[in-house]
Amino acid sequence: MKLVAVTSCPTGIAHTYMAAESLEQSAQAAGHEITVETQGSAGSEPMDPSLIAEADAVIFAADVEVQNRQRFAGKPLVQTGVKTAINDGPGVIAQAEAAFAAGPPAETSPSAAGTGGGGMATKVTSDAGLGTRLRQWLMTGVSYVIPFVAAGGLLIALAFALGGYEITDYVPEGSTIVDVFEWGSLDSWAALMLAIGGTAFGFLVPVLAGFIAYAMADRPALVPGFVGGAVAVEVGAGFIGGLAAGLLAGAIVMGIKRWQVPKALRGVMPVVVIPLLSTLVVGVVMFVVLGAPLAALTEGLTEWLNGLSGANAVLLGILLGLMMAFDMGGPVNKVAYAFAVAGLSTGTEASLQIMAAVMAAGMTPPLGLALASTIRKRLFTEPEQEAGRTAWLLGASFITEGAIPFAAGDPLRVIPSIMTGSAVAGGLSMLFGCTLRAPHGGIFVIPLVGNPLLYLVAIAAGAVVTAALVIPLKSTKRALQQEAVLQAQEGAPV
Repeated sequence: MKLVAVTSCPTGIAHTYMAAESLEQSAQAAGHEITVETQGSAGSEPMDPSLIAEADAVIFAADVEVQNRQRFAGKPLVQTGVKTAINDGPGVIAQAEAAFAAGPPAETSPSAAGTGGGGMATKVTSDAGLGTRLRQWLMTGVSYVIPFVAAGGLLIALAFALGGYEITDYVPEGSTIVDVFEWGSLDSWAALMLAIGGTAFGFLVPVLAGFIAYAMADRPALVPGFVGGAVAVEVGAGFIGGLAAGLLAGAIVMGIKRWQVPKALRGVMPVVVIPLLSTLVVGVVMFVVLGAPLAALTEGLTEWLNGLSGANAVLLGILLGLMMAFDMGGPVNKVAYAFAVAGLSTGTEASLQIMAAVMAAGMTPPLGLALASTIRKRLFTEPEQEAGRTAWLLGASFITEGAIPFAAGDPLRVIPSIMTGSAVAGGLSMLFGCTLRAPHGGIFVIPLVGNPLLYLVAIAAGAVVTAALVIPLKSTKRALQQEAVLQAQEGAPV
């Protein structure tokens, strides 16, 4: 068979390409040809239309709406998530074989044939339940925020690394960086990076709200979503206000789009009426109704975080560690990461400690499994050993998805092990009072970490605990398998 596939995950980084690799290997093992189009964060290069025309079946392994999916209309289609493609590539290929045997669909529904025009992607499944759709709406906002977080956060961290924490006082009150910038001054460059990073961070809440609304009601919801997010910043409601503004804007636009209007007005609805009415309503509600309560809630949460110390801080680090390892880059992992990033803009000591704990916990699973596969190679398959060599770099780079190849083959032993190791790393990081101003970077931003030596101890301890748990668990599994083989050879009941 000749197959074509599209893979795409919410953040468009690791899962997108791991799913593609799994499908390629599984198709090759089954004797088929496959071409995969990865619609990742770096963009995608559409496959040759002739390949689609010659294809016997199409596979969509995507948690995000596939762009330009009308290209594949009329072909036998298999739709699944990226994790299924990663964990069970042969099963997905078998589904494609079955779809081909069943023949092309009798007709193509408008939603299947016409969705996607090469524009921005969302991750919303139209026929999902409310809980699933709510999670997808929120994760769409988070996925578009991450590049702003990375750019702004790393620039701010670099500014502090070059100019020290007193760089915040470099620009006198009433002036701007333009007024005092000197080309030959290192402090000037540090202050400039701080200004640029701060500007990028200023977009976080509006972008979050805007793309939550976009996921709910498409392009007409962008304006009220962005405006609602900006109002949330102005009234001090922060990320919580951004979440509320995005959901509010999306709901209002969804309601307006259901109005039955005369045919003559349909053309102006999306460009005039919907943006005008929805922005007005969202602005009024956010300023007058929700602004003060959400600001008070945000302030209370900030004070609670600042008050964390001792056992409470360690428990929070443990909880965040468990969340980071649970689904290795999935929704639970992203919730913990988004929680840490939300606090970075406040710059409080507690928020910086939370960011450090989250990154340490996210680095631990790949590093621990890489260590285990190095120490006891015979317990791991050849593909897992190869994945272990790659996992050293992925873990060091804070890419938790490097643990997925191990968890896919043996989830009952691997997932509890990495969760325990990440809990240790997160708890120790909080116990040691380590801080981090950069939202990403892994081992490469260690110079920006407060208490860097103890931070490395926390990461190493988490990796060792992971390896110390997964090795005996896998050894027990291997022993049971060998015993079963011996009993079968001796004719004894197994």
